Amino acid sequence: MTNAQITIREKKLGLLIKDARVAERRSIKECADAIGVKPGIFRAYEEGRRSPSLPELEALVFFLKIPISQFWGNETLSDVPNSLTSEDIAKLIALRHRIVGALIRQERTNANMSIRHLSSETGIPQSRIKAYELGERTVSVPELETILSVMGSRVETFFDQSGPVGEWLSAQLAMQKFTDLPKELQEFVCQPVNRPYIDLAMKLSSMSRDKLRSVAEGLLDITL
Repeated sequence: MTNAQITIREKKLGLLIKDARVAERRSIKECADAIGVKPGIFRAYEEGRRSPSLPELEALVFFLKIPISQFWGNETLSDVPNSLTSEDIAKLIALRHRIVGALIRQERTNANMSIRHLSSETGIPQSRIKAYELGERTVSVPELETILSVMGSRVETFFDQSGPVGEWLSAQLAMQKFTDLPKELQEFVCQPVNRPYIDLAMKLSSMSRDKLRSVAEGLLDITL
């Protein structure tokens, strides 16, 4: 392997390690203790800044009870939801119903829309919308999509972000996004020497249009 290929492999291996840990609902400390390294080192493994040895990887798969071939494939683990007990799933769903209801209310408030108006636009009775917002009644996906469409929102903004399912989805998405990048872009991102350019791009992307225009004008003054 070339240095660039090694770096890409380190990043990919890190994503697979994090995916496996999240799938088995283990903490960084638990996994670090299991293979005899410090949590900071294990975190570096997940971030692709360092890589474990083969014996460490073997100890990790033994601890997580997953096949070692998982780290030589392109697919993330798909059985994470099943790792939760029935009681855990029931509690998670009940909590998520309340969160979804609260988010509906928040979106409606942000849109400065009354329940009466929302009911009129969607055809959903006011009493049912109130029950949805209070978490007293579950809202179906089609009705949720209808409600959000009227308020100018998207259902993707309601996806779980911080729960066990959300962490698993995030790990899968990160892995998929990285593997979908063109090979030359993967190599560019993984080269440590290119980190300043990536940091600069992130800073520029967070600037307002006026701020970007000001920066561009400043560059022109310097170069002319």
